[in-house]
Parts: sequence; structure tokens; C-alpha cells
Amino acid sequence: MNIDEMYQDHILDHYENPSHRGTLTLPTFEIRDLNPLCGDEVCIQVRLDAQEHLEAIRFEGKGCVISLAAASMLMEVVEGKTLAEVKQMGREEMLALLGVPLTLMRVKCAMLPLRALGKAIQRYEAHQAS
Repeated sequence: MNIDEMYQDHILDHYENPSHRGTLTLPTFEIRDLNPLCGDEVCIQVRLDAQEHLEAIRFEGKGCVISLAAASMLMEVVEGKTLAEVKQMGREEMLALLGVPLTLMRVKCAMLPLRALGKAIQRYEAHQAS
């Protein structure tokens, strides 16, 4: 098995057996976002601890293999991190999680969960500051 096949199997595993899929009771904040070009949709819920670490994070969604696998992988990576650490994540880190080359359209699918989480953090911080 070559490296691309290993990554493809990893993506399929996250799609078929997603990590952190579901809902939280009493989330600190949540967001629903979609990619209007393809119809992928994700809802992310986050519960923060007193030090603003992502104590728990869950997602629900519908869409292609890439967007749902990316959401599952992202949830695994960010749980336990601080808001500041999550805000530092960008396109390169997200694409590295998937590990395979993607077309431009598929990059948009892969970025949906991170984009949504970033928006949710911005809204939360703006609300806290007001």
C-alpha cells in the first residue's frame, strides 16, 4: 500500500466512523455554516473550560467525504487546545490533516469546518468583549 492509499483509507475511516460526531449539552457556543457551492453543511458545538480550553467539541453535518472527514479530524486535533491555539490554525494545517492533494473545489470542502470554527470563535470573543 502506498502513502496516498493510506491517507485515502484514513479519510474514509473518518467519514464512515467520525470522531466527535454528535451534540453537546450546554455548549458555550455553536455555529452552523455551509459551503453554498456544493451544499456541504456543518454545525459545530464547543464547550470551554474556565481557562478557555476546548473542553469538548462535537459536530453534525452533511456533505461530501472530504468535508465530513475534515470535520472529524479537526475535532480530534483541537479538543483540549486554547482558543488562541485554534485561531492559529490555517489552511496548511488543515490540508496536512487530510494528507492528500486536493482540487480547488475540494480544498473549499476541507476548509469548511475550520472556517466555521474560526467564525464561531470570533463571534464568541466579540460577545465576551461587549
